Amino acid sequence: MAKGRELKGRIKSVENTRKITRTMEMVATSKMKRAADRVASARPYALALGELLSQVYTPELADRFPLLRRPTQVKRVALVVLTANRGLCGGFNTNLLREARARLAELEQQGATVELHVVGKKGIGFFKYLGRALAEQRADISDKPTAADAASLIESLMGRFASGELDAVLLTYAKYKSALSTPPATEHVLPVVAPATVGTGVARDFLLAPSADALLEALLPLYVRNTVYRALVETAAGEQGARRTAMKNATDNATEILQLLKRTYNSARQAQITQEIAEIVGGASALQG
Repeated sequence: MAKGRELKGRIKSVENTRKITRTMEMVATSKMKRAADRVASARPYALALGELLSQVYTPELADRFPLLRRPTQVKRVALVVLTANRGLCGGFNTNLLREARARLAELEQQGATVELHVVGKKGIGFFKYLGRALAEQRADISDKPTAADAASLIESLMGRFASGELDAVLLTYAKYKSALSTPPATEHVLPVVAPATVGTGVARDFLLAPSADALLEALLPLYVRNTVYRALVETAAGEQGARRTAMKNATDNATEILQLLKRTYNSARQAQITQEIAEIVGGASALQG
């Protein structure tokens, strides 16, 4: 019964695989819940910063702050790409890298020189495979990013933009909408663009202390760091959501394969038993005859 033994081995192998994928699905579900909580906690602060910036910002003040500088021609751009350190999350990394390559091609077509700053082992490996030089590569940021991680990632780029060495900084990340929807997106981080005010449309009259200049000087770096931090936590949440979906699909597929293998095994075993019974009956008839 070589075929039966082979089928039993395959059934055992698929059962072991299903145990692994089910465990990974449970772990990803737990991590996704915590990551989604971090996203929910980061958004109100980002909205408050954006609203304050939009109220304080005026074109006259923008001329005096390097982070608001609008270059007449964009010649040198830094593109920061966020990916995961691990795979087994469906098309999550593939979608991010496709978005990054599209923005890269678009910028170079416009005549800009683009330097790549890649976060995550998957992105680093992909661009190295393409033979693309990386200005910076980071694989030390975990799936629980902190404000310090965001600051370490953007601080030097802020300084280079303020000095005029860079004309723009873009960020490619996974925008977390829900556990099932994490589309890739590219956002302009620098120069800072004051977000549109969301409200009643009624102009507000502020008494600013110490002054609008002092507030903007403190507010602008905070706003940039928070934009990067929000992108990090949304990408981390998107990774766990994609991994949960991928592992659930793998578990479901393993269950279907098991059902098919067991039916095949039972049919083969039944056919062998029927053959053995026929041989016994035939032998008994021969002895009687």
